[in-house]
Amino acid sequence: MLKNGDRSKSKEKILEDFIFGYHASLAALKSGRVNKIFLQENIKSKRIDELKSLAKSHVVPVKVVPKTMLDRLTQKAVHQGVVVTTSPYAYLELEELLQQTKNPEPFYLVLDSLEDPHNLGSILRTADAVGVDGVLLPKHRSVGVTSTVVKTSTGAVEHLPIARVTNLMQAVAKLKQEGFWIFGTDMNGTDYRKWQVQGKIALIIGNESRGMSQLLRKEVDEVLTIPMVDHVQSLNASVAAGLLMYEVFRGRTIAK
Repeated sequence: MLKNGDRSKSKEKILEDFIFGYHASLAALKSGRVNKIFLQENIKSKRIDELKSLAKSHVVPVKVVPKTMLDRLTQKAVHQGVVVTTSPYAYLELEELLQQTKNPEPFYLVLDSLEDPHNLGSILRTADAVGVDGVLLPKHRSVGVTSTVVKTSTGAVEHLPIARVTNLMQAVAKLKQEGFWIFGTDMNGTDYRKWQVQGKIALIIGNESRGMSQLLRKEVDEVLTIPMVDHVQSLNASVAAGLLMYEVFRGRTIAK
C-alpha cells in the first residue's frame, strides 16, 4: 500500500509524459515537443480548431477519444478536453545558459529545492512575464518540469531557458565568477524596495518550509527581506518570488 506522499509522487510520475489544458498544450506544440494530441470527442471551439491546424502543420497526429479516457490520463485533472504526449523537457547546462543569454545585464532565478509543482509553475509564469533571462534548478531533491508545472505556468516553461545543475553551490560560485551579484531572501535583511537591481543579478528563492540553505546563504552578497506586519511571518514562495521579480522589472524600467 502506498503512503500519502508515495501516492502523490506516483501520480506526478504518471502525469510527467502528458501535458493537458489548452494554453499549456498550445505552447508545447509550438515548441515542437508534442508527439500526439488527444482531443475529447464532440468538443468544438475556435481554440480546438487552432490546435488542429497547428498539429497539421507540425505533422502531429490527433486522436479523438472519450472524455473518460482523458480523465484517466490526467487523474481527473481539469484538462479542458485536450491532452498531449510530449518529449522530455530539454534542460540546459549552466554553460549553455550563460552562452545563449544575450542580455548584457541578465537576471537569473536560482530555485533552491522547491518541492511544490504549483509553486514552481507559478514562479515560472511570472518569470516569463517580467523577462527573467534564465532559471536554475537542482537535479536532486527538487521538483522539475512536470505536467503540473507546465499547466500551472500556462506554457511559460516553453519560453524560459531552464538549466538543471548537479550542485547549486558550484553553480552560484560560477555565476559569481561571471560577474553576477547574488541575492537571497530571509526575515532579516535589506528592505527589497531598496534593492539595487542593475547589473548581472541572480536571486535565490528558498525551499517552501526550510527557506534558503545555510550553505547557499554564505555565497549571498546581500540578503533581502519583504516587510510584514501582524501575525504573518512568511509568504508563499511563489508570492514572494513574484514581488521580488516585479521589483527588478520596476527598477529596470524606471532606469530606462
